[in-house]
Amino acid sequence: MDTKWLEDFVVLAETASFSRAARLRHITQPAFSRRIQALEAWLGLDLIDRTSYPPALTAAGQSFYTHAQDLLNRIGTLRADAAEQPSADREVVGFALPHTLSLTFFPGWLAEVEASLSAGSRPVRLATRARVGNVLDVVLWLVEGGCDLLICYHHPQQPVQLDPERYDMLTLDVERLAPYSARGADGRALFELPGKSQRPVPYLAYTASAYLGRMAELALAAGRSRPHLQRVFDTDMAEGLKQMALAGHGVAFLPDSTAAAERAAGRLLRLDGGWEVEMQIRAYRERPTLGRPAPRRVEQLWHLLEQRAPREAPGLSSTRQVSGTARKVRARAGSFQPARRNNSRPRSSAALRRERR
Repeated sequence: MDTKWLEDFVVLAETASFSRAARLRHITQPAFSRRIQALEAWLGLDLIDRTSYPPALTAAGQSFYTHAQDLLNRIGTLRADAAEQPSADREVVGFALPHTLSLTFFPGWLAEVEASLSAGSRPVRLATRARVGNVLDVVLWLVEGGCDLLICYHHPQQPVQLDPERYDMLTLDVERLAPYSARGADGRALFELPGKSQRPVPYLAYTASAYLGRMAELALAAGRSRPHLQRVFDTDMAEGLKQMALAGHGVAFLPDSTAAAERAAGRLLRLDGGWEVEMQIRAYRERPTLGRPAPRRVEQLWHLLEQRAPREAPGLSSTRQVSGTARKVRARAGSFQPARRNNSRPRSSAALRRERR
């Protein structure tokens, strides 16, 4: 059994609404319903009376609700006690990133951060751990406590849905997504946009679930005309598209950082015509509270990022750098105030107990 199922059930019992409980748990309603069904299957009991409106707890559900709260309280106490034990692993900063950013942006950015932390002192090497996946996965890892910091792309038309009352945000950089083609023997691009209806350009595309695929659609719509394309290959990895483009298989939309080395060497050419889009690279973290303070290294790193962040996002000045009412939390212990809570958001007894601690 996954302990997230217990938290799902408690929130559902307190809200008496599948849709509202799913929003509070930051998952879709169908996925939330499947998790409740999985819990019922594990127990072999019907916990929810779905014939009533709003849905109500069965007799077994009412009994299990008390046990679930107690179990979550015990788990919260165990976690808090374990966190107080000295451990070198507590200094490890956990990151969640999409595949592309883990290969292109993150290594150089981390080196710059370590250089800033080392200024005027001995060299600092951060102990880090990276979890890499698609955008949906990495956002869920932050929500479920599987990482300290999330770094991902953001565009106003494809925003990351994270509650600004709960999560702090900083913009780290801006990157452009543009079409690239291999260079031919004559020094010109092997393929040019927009192509012709009789001879469409072979298109190396992202899969439908890839965030960069949605960005590529925006880029295609931004050009001076809609290109004539024939989809010949797709994958969810920008690195895979780059290798296919280098081999002469077609045109691929790539982040500039992904194609930087090959463009500098003259192996890839960026195609003109306005088919491009700018994306922010953002960092998110769960806002610390008195009951759940940030680890020392995470707090130190976030404070540095706040100092490095530009006052306005380069290229996208309408986007605020720090989400909602985010306050600066200093690295000194006890120097921050508890984050303002949305009182309309139900909290389980386990959450309340953690706050009191």
